Amino acid sequence: MLSIFKSAPINFPIAEILHTDMHSHILPGIDDGAKDVEASIVLIKGLMALGYKRFIATPHIISDIHPNTPETIATAAKSLQEALDKEGLDVEIKYAAEYMMDGEFEGLMEKGPLLKLADDYVLVETMFMAEPPNLSTVLFDMQTHGYKPIVAHPERYHFVFNRPGKAERMKDRGALLQINALSLTGYYGKNEKHTAIQLLEAGLVDFIGTDIHHERHLKALNNFAIDKKVIGLLEKASFKNSSLTRKISI
Repeated sequence: MLSIFKSAPINFPIAEILHTDMHSHILPGIDDGAKDVEASIVLIKGLMALGYKRFIATPHIISDIHPNTPETIATAAKSLQEALDKEGLDVEIKYAAEYMMDGEFEGLMEKGPLLKLADDYVLVETMFMAEPPNLSTVLFDMQTHGYKPIVAHPERYHFVFNRPGKAERMKDRGALLQINALSLTGYYGKNEKHTAIQLLEAGLVDFIGTDIHHERHLKALNNFAIDKKVIGLLEKASFKNSSLTRKISI
């Protein structure tokens, strides 16, 4: 079992093994991500410079904080596309959402359809501190509605810290897992870094996203440095990012 690595971090071009960023908050003005179109373009240009070629914007849908709808998201995506066209940026972008599995989520499923990344995949998250008692039920219900759940950043959930079995249980319930690239650098904290590495080592990670919200994240991604052993784990793994954008539109 890998423990906390002690060797000096090495700069690693993670975008070159992913190509597609499938978790980002680059749509303007609708959640805690890019505040306007100008900020969106700064983030997109910065990620392109790192080697990302395709993007799936996944704004939050949280009932009491960011009550977005397919309509509000589509409007923000249209304004971004118009700005990209004016800039002459030839970049592939589509949109979906990052759904909070809160008290309103199952109602959204009943009304349907949910916004999908591709091939019926839907990105979901939960609160950070405590495991929801109905987590397994919600993941199961998603599948009965024809969706394939991708759980966002499990390494950031406190109930998963140093307990990879919790994440493995999500996989057993039919979910795929996505970690944040910056977790591997320690950006969010030591527990998040250690848990992300544990999940990689256990072969539980299906996707890696930037989860980019602002220029501080972009700056951290520009200084992406990780241990040599973690680089080995990334190079041996087979991530599914690019499979989500074979047919891409906005």
